[in-house]
Amino acid sequence: MTGPADTAEAGVTSAPASGREESEPALRTSSLRKTYGGTVAVADVDLWVPRGAVVGMLGPNGSGKTTTIRMLLGLTEPSAGSVELLGYRMPDQSGRALPSVGALVEGPGFHPFMSGRRNLLRCAAMEPALYGSDVTTAVRQALERVGLVEAAERKYRSYSLGMKQRLGLAAALLVPRDLVVLDEPTNGLDPAGTREVRRIIAELHASGTTVVVSSHLLSEVEATCTHAAVLQAGSLIAQGELATLLESGGPNLLLRVSDNESGLETLRQSGIPARVERGELRVELSETDAPEVVAALVHAGIGVHEARRNRAGLEEIFARLTEGES
Repeated sequence: MTGPADTAEAGVTSAPASGREESEPALRTSSLRKTYGGTVAVADVDLWVPRGAVVGMLGPNGSGKTTTIRMLLGLTEPSAGSVELLGYRMPDQSGRALPSVGALVEGPGFHPFMSGRRNLLRCAAMEPALYGSDVTTAVRQALERVGLVEAAERKYRSYSLGMKQRLGLAAALLVPRDLVVLDEPTNGLDPAGTREVRRIIAELHASGTTVVVSSHLLSEVEATCTHAAVLQAGSLIAQGELATLLESGGPNLLLRVSDNESGLETLRQSGIPARVERGELRVELSETDAPEVVAALVHAGIGVHEARRNRAGLEEIFARLTEGES
């Protein structure tokens, strides 16, 4: 996402459980590639995620998000390239890296005839950092954290899709993690559940945990993430701090005027690019400034009722980045 010199600004507030140097990225890939026969699922991805960041991994269906995540976690072997997770080479050193990683990938998988609590107890029993009474305490706290206490004794097969997602999230959060990877964590959740996931991500970020979130909900990424990585057709087409990506869209000015058509013609005659959008005039400020725009309209007798600067949203940036890609 950013280079090594920038990782010191990632905001890490707790010592990493893995014991690795905080100056290292949480994860990085080099020329990461995955092919299935003649189909290229992931094409030479160079990803850099600083410690303490919350990274939104964006892309339409088939863009390679889940395949990339599976290679990051050692669940799928790359056809070429390399992966380092918390400073350890994957998959060779997965035994050292993965205890510090919590993940929810392609939906949770649990025993259908066991209760949510029993499923979580089985997961907790396999955590190297938990033993004895710690297991019961960790399970209780995880259930409380995701709001599943009342449904804890129900069989997993009776859970709704949203409840299954919550249980999977609980399993990922049984112990403190250096890195949490969530593949579409709000899938199947109602608005209240989505807000809870947003709250949990904020708590993880505040504690210094690095979070990677794969999502197609651009509004959620814009609300929760500090960084973004955009994939399209298996290629990484943009990555970096979210604020920087949003600023790349360029500032613009939105105006409510007395006559849109006359205002549009006035600005064009003044050499100021503009267009009518949703009943307002929209002016790109890359080659002009707001006072010049307003002055041109007023001088032409066009009433300016409101003028406000506007920054491109993530949806607009995403559409611009992926436009024309296949």
